[in-house]
Amino acid sequence: MYRQESKKQFKFEDFYTPFGGHLRKNNRWVKLSELIPWEELEDKYAEQFSDSGMGAPAKSFRMALGALIIKEKLGLTDEEVVEHIRETPYLQYLVGMEGYKDEEPFEASMMVYFRKRISMEMLEEVNRKIHERMVKKKRKIRQKLKKKQAVEGKRGVS
Repeated sequence: MYRQESKKQFKFEDFYTPFGGHLRKNNRWVKLSELIPWEELEDKYAEQFSDSGMGAPAKSFRMALGALIIKEKLGLTDEEVVEHIRETPYLQYLVGMEGYKDEEPFEASMMVYFRKRISMEMLEEVNRKIHERMVKKKRKIRQKLKKKQAVEGKRGVS
Protein backbone atom coordinates (compact mmCIF):
# COMPACT_ATOMS: atom_id res chain seq x y z
CA MET A 1 0.00 0.00 0.00
CA TYR A 2 1.19 3.49 -0.78
CA ARG A 3 -0.22 6.70 0.59
CA GLN A 4 0.87 9.51 -1.61
CA GLU A 5 1.66 12.55 0.40
CA SER A 6 1.19 16.06 -0.85
CA LYS A 7 3.01 16.64 -4.13
CA LYS A 8 3.81 20.14 -2.98
CA GLN A 9 7.25 20.36 -1.44
CA PHE A 10 7.09 21.93 1.98
CA LYS A 11 8.93 25.18 2.42
CA PHE A 12 12.46 25.25 3.75
CA GLU A 13 11.44 27.83 6.33
CA ASP A 14 8.76 25.49 7.71
CA PHE A 15 11.22 22.78 8.81
CA TYR A 16 10.76 22.43 12.57
CA THR A 17 13.77 22.33 14.85
CA PRO A 18 12.93 21.80 18.55
CA PHE A 19 16.00 23.68 19.74
CA GLY A 20 14.79 26.94 18.18
CA GLY A 21 17.46 27.05 15.52
CA HIS A 22 17.15 27.13 11.77
CA LEU A 23 18.73 25.17 9.00
CA ARG A 24 21.22 27.02 6.83
CA LYS A 25 20.00 27.45 3.26
CA ASN A 26 23.54 26.99 1.92
CA ASN A 27 24.04 23.57 3.52
CA ARG A 28 25.02 20.87 0.99
CA TRP A 29 22.02 18.66 1.84
CA VAL A 30 19.58 21.55 1.54
CA LYS A 31 21.08 22.56 -1.82
CA LEU A 32 20.89 18.97 -3.06
CA SER A 33 17.25 18.65 -1.98
CA GLU A 34 16.40 21.72 -4.08
CA LEU A 35 17.92 20.13 -7.21
CA ILE A 36 16.01 16.86 -7.03
CA PRO A 37 12.59 16.84 -8.75
CA TRP A 38 10.87 14.89 -5.97
CA GLU A 39 7.32 15.65 -7.06
CA GLU A 40 7.96 14.78 -10.72
CA LEU A 41 9.03 11.22 -9.89
CA GLU A 42 6.68 10.43 -7.01
CA ASP A 43 3.92 9.11 -9.31
CA LYS A 44 6.24 6.68 -11.08
CA TYR A 45 7.37 5.36 -7.70
CA ALA A 46 3.80 5.10 -6.40
CA GLU A 47 2.73 2.93 -9.37
CA GLN A 48 4.62 0.03 -7.82
CA PHE A 49 2.23 -0.27 -4.90
CA SER A 50 -1.22 -1.85 -4.79
CA ASP A 51 -4.32 0.01 -3.70
CA SER A 52 -5.56 -2.89 -1.60
CA GLY A 53 -5.31 -0.92 1.63
CA MET A 54 -3.53 -3.89 3.16
CA GLY A 55 -0.25 -3.62 4.99
CA ALA A 56 1.72 -0.72 6.34
CA PRO A 57 2.05 2.33 4.09
CA ALA A 58 5.29 2.46 2.12
CA LYS A 59 7.80 5.22 2.67
CA SER A 60 7.73 8.12 0.23
CA PHE A 61 9.91 8.38 -2.85
CA ARG A 62 11.76 11.24 -1.19
CA MET A 63 12.50 9.13 1.89
CA ALA A 64 13.66 6.18 -0.24
CA LEU A 65 15.81 8.10 -2.72
CA GLY A 66 17.16 10.43 -0.04
CA ALA A 67 18.29 7.47 2.07
CA LEU A 68 20.01 5.87 -0.92
CA ILE A 69 21.78 9.13 -1.75
CA ILE A 70 22.99 9.47 1.84
CA LYS A 71 24.26 5.89 1.79
CA GLU A 72 26.23 6.43 -1.41
CA LYS A 73 27.58 9.91 -0.65
CA LEU A 74 28.76 8.98 2.84
CA GLY A 75 29.68 5.33 2.20
CA LEU A 76 27.53 4.04 5.06
CA THR A 77 25.95 0.72 5.94
CA ASP A 78 22.16 0.50 5.96
CA GLU A 79 22.14 0.71 9.76
CA GLU A 80 24.42 3.74 9.74
CA VAL A 81 22.14 5.51 7.24
CA VAL A 82 19.23 5.20 9.66
CA GLU A 83 21.35 6.48 12.56
CA HIS A 84 22.74 9.42 10.58
CA ILE A 85 19.24 10.44 9.54
CA ARG A 86 18.01 10.11 13.14
CA GLU A 87 20.85 12.33 14.38
CA THR A 88 20.96 15.01 11.70
CA PRO A 89 18.31 17.66 10.95
CA TYR A 90 19.79 18.34 7.50
CA LEU A 91 19.45 14.70 6.51
CA GLN A 92 15.91 14.64 7.89
CA TYR A 93 15.13 17.62 5.68
CA LEU A 94 16.64 15.86 2.65
CA VAL A 95 14.46 12.77 3.16
CA GLY A 96 11.32 14.88 3.48
CA MET A 97 10.63 14.96 7.18
CA GLU A 98 8.79 18.12 8.20
CA GLY A 99 10.81 18.66 11.33
CA TYR A 100 13.50 17.16 13.49
CA LYS A 101 12.59 14.00 15.39
CA ASP A 102 15.04 12.05 17.51
CA GLU A 103 13.74 8.71 16.30
CA GLU A 104 14.54 6.26 13.54
CA PRO A 105 12.66 7.23 10.36
CA PHE A 106 12.47 3.58 9.25
CA GLU A 107 13.98 0.18 9.95
CA ALA A 108 17.38 -0.41 8.34
CA SER A 109 15.94 -3.43 6.50
CA MET A 110 13.81 -1.01 4.44
CA MET A 111 16.94 -0.02 2.53
CA VAL A 112 16.71 -3.35 0.69
CA TYR A 113 13.22 -2.41 -0.56
CA PHE A 114 14.34 1.10 -1.49
CA ARG A 115 17.06 -0.39 -3.69
CA LYS A 116 14.55 -2.75 -5.33
CA ARG A 117 11.89 -0.10 -5.93
CA ILE A 118 14.08 2.63 -7.38
CA SER A 119 15.10 1.27 -10.75
CA MET A 120 18.12 2.22 -12.80
CA GLU A 121 15.70 3.93 -15.20
CA MET A 122 14.38 6.10 -12.36
CA LEU A 123 17.91 6.98 -11.25
CA GLU A 124 18.84 7.95 -14.80
CA GLU A 125 15.77 10.18 -14.95
CA VAL A 126 16.69 11.77 -11.61
CA ASN A 127 20.23 12.44 -12.84
CA ARG A 128 18.97 13.90 -16.12
CA LYS A 129 16.52 16.21 -14.35
CA ILE A 130 19.15 17.31 -11.81
CA HIS A 131 21.50 18.10 -14.68
CA GLU A 132 18.79 20.14 -16.42
CA ARG A 133 18.09 22.10 -13.23
CA MET A 134 21.80 22.78 -12.70
CA VAL A 135 22.20 24.03 -16.27
CA LYS A 136 19.22 26.38 -15.82
CA LYS A 137 20.60 27.62 -12.51
CA LYS A 138 24.04 28.32 -14.02
CA ARG A 139 22.44 30.10 -16.98
CA LYS A 140 20.49 32.38 -14.62
CA ILE A 141 23.64 33.13 -12.63
CA ARG A 142 25.52 34.03 -15.83
CA GLN A 143 22.68 36.30 -16.97
CA LYS A 144 22.64 38.10 -13.63
CA LEU A 145 26.40 38.51 -13.77
CA LYS A 146 26.23 39.95 -17.31
CA LYS A 147 23.52 42.42 -16.26
CA LYS A 148 25.55 43.46 -13.23
CA GLN A 149 28.66 43.96 -15.37
CA ALA A 150 26.67 45.97 -17.92
CA VAL A 151 25.31 48.25 -15.16
CA GLU A 152 28.77 48.70 -13.65
CA GLY A 153 30.23 49.38 -17.11
CA LYS A 154 27.69 52.14 -17.71
CA ARG A 155 28.50 53.74 -14.37
CA GLY A 156 32.20 53.74 -15.20
CA VAL A 157 31.57 55.48 -18.55
CA SER A 158 29.66 58.39 -17.03
